[in-house]
Amino acid sequence: MRARIERIQKEALEEIAAAENVSTLNEIRTRVFGRSGSFVLLNRLLKEVPKDERPYLGRLLGDLRRVISTSLEKRESFFEKERDRALIGDLDLTLPGTALEYGAAHPITCLLDRTIAICRRMGFSCTMGPDIETEWHCFDALNTPNDHPARDEKNTFYLQDGRLLRTHTSTIQIRTMEHQFPPIRMFSSGAAYRRDEIDATHLIQFHQLEGLYISKDVGLADLKGTIVFFFRELFGWETEIRFRPHFFPFTVPSYEIDVRATMLGNRWLELAGCGMIDSAVFEAVSTKRRDQAYSPEVVSGFAFGIGLERLTMALNGITDIRTLTENNIQFLSQFH
Repeated sequence: MRARIERIQKEALEEIAAAENVSTLNEIRTRVFGRSGSFVLLNRLLKEVPKDERPYLGRLLGDLRRVISTSLEKRESFFEKERDRALIGDLDLTLPGTALEYGAAHPITCLLDRTIAICRRMGFSCTMGPDIETEWHCFDALNTPNDHPARDEKNTFYLQDGRLLRTHTSTIQIRTMEHQFPPIRMFSSGAAYRRDEIDATHLIQFHQLEGLYISKDVGLADLKGTIVFFFRELFGWETEIRFRPHFFPFTVPSYEIDVRATMLGNRWLELAGCGMIDSAVFEAVSTKRRDQAYSPEVVSGFAFGIGLERLTMALNGITDIRTLTENNIQFLSQFH
């Protein structure tokens, strides 16, 4: 049996040395170590030899497995190196490497992250809502009359079932009041949709960030303090803010917010709208909830909203809003 072990080892090593590819090595491995291989057969024969010879012959079989396995691994490694050399044989190592291009957040995302951080520092929590809304959440609850232009099909995207794509994110404020008791201090952000003609200053989809604060005895001083803090945190503490009277169906009094700051070119820009919540909004929510949690005699509050595209354009000197949606790598790379 000893002679047989030595012969199998010698023949296997010679075949491994002469092998020209990995496929041949796999055939040798199967012939030696497979279920019907010579090694398995020798292992079975070991039971038939005298007991005093088994330890010695067992060591020889162990050596046989180790020697042949090591030889197979070395030969396989040789073939792998040869294959790698062939793959890079024509490679010119003196050529410069290809630079890696790293992505970056979109400028609107960067601005949104900054504004969210400010809102959180003021104690506002984030609330989300659906893009597809009902007329009640989008218009009725927000005191928008039936003949208001925003409700016309020429201005709003209606679906066949009567629902619509929200025209502002104020719908999230209504949904929050529906399901939560006051006090509420929340902000929301997301897309809004309107049937505008696409040009340098208008898109059919844009992004808003809105805030809402409702509690007892909330007044104009609270609204002004919040707005002034927000924009001075965003643009610097020398920023000037002014409030101009305006009209929104869901707030009274209502104001447009103008801001002048160094990073905005030291010119006045209209950047947001705000106002005290109209009592009609509280009454609509109370009727929907069937309680008096939001009775205008009990609570008051304010809301504000900011268009993120307009603010992004002002901060970065962008003159055409369409460039924010065209996925032009050359344009976006300047915001790394």
